[in-house]
Amino acid sequence: MTVSKRGVSGKNLVFLFFALLLVSFVLITLNLRRDRGPLFVESWFSTLFSPIQAVFMSGVHRVAETADHYLFMVDAAKENDRLKEELDRLLKEKNQLQETVLRQDRLLRLTGDRPGPQRPSVVATVIGRDATQWSKVVVIDKGTQHAVREKLPVITDAGVLGHIIESGPFTSKVLLITDSRSSVDALFQDSRVQGIVVGAGEKWCQMKYVAKSAEVKVGDRVVSSGLGGIFPKGIPIGWVTEVARSDQGLFQSIRLKPGADIERLEEVMILLP
Repeated sequence: MTVSKRGVSGKNLVFLFFALLLVSFVLITLNLRRDRGPLFVESWFSTLFSPIQAVFMSGVHRVAETADHYLFMVDAAKENDRLKEELDRLLKEKNQLQETVLRQDRLLRLTGDRPGPQRPSVVATVIGRDATQWSKVVVIDKGTQHAVREKLPVITDAGVLGHIIESGPFTSKVLLITDSRSSVDALFQDSRVQGIVVGAGEKWCQMKYVAKSAEVKVGDRVVSSGLGGIFPKGIPIGWVTEVARSDQGLFQSIRLKPGADIERLEEVMILLP
């Protein structure tokens, strides 16, 4: 009769199990009865398994150190993320405070002492610009609900900016003095020679209808004359940057740089009736 290898293998395992169980029982019994140093068998087993135990414990320590390092890295990453969020929040608050301070400075300059008769006024913020190249118009956040209506003058801390050409309940359009459709009665601050300031496009104006005999030089200041029914007298408009006299014609060609910074408008003031 042939016995399968699987059956023999199973019997060997059972035999080995009982043998180990018996050896363990004997070792335990001898250990309980001895009163001196370790038995030879115990020493033999200790010598045999000490290297294995050392390798095992070394592996356990390495695994524990790796786990501790991983947990430390995870905690460090979380703390780093928290600090980044805190830094972003502080930077945002700093920027907001800086913007608030800058706005307060602009408003102080805008509402401070200004030439000409003092009139009721309202401060507005520029919220839009005309998209076309030729039209020089900005949109502000004040309208008829704030007593703003057409033909009211609009100024900055540096002088004349333009006037209201269209007003809705909560927004209005301002025609800038650089627009070719704009005209302001003006005069030279020193000589008191009068003329008309008209828009020349981009960021320039022209002073028209100034006689060739009038003494005009670069740097001369130009202010509103009070004529025309829109701008009060004495509000700065700009200064002369170029003067040309031709043999033909009766008037000089005078170029002005507006005092108001047309390209960087944020807050403006509307002078109410």
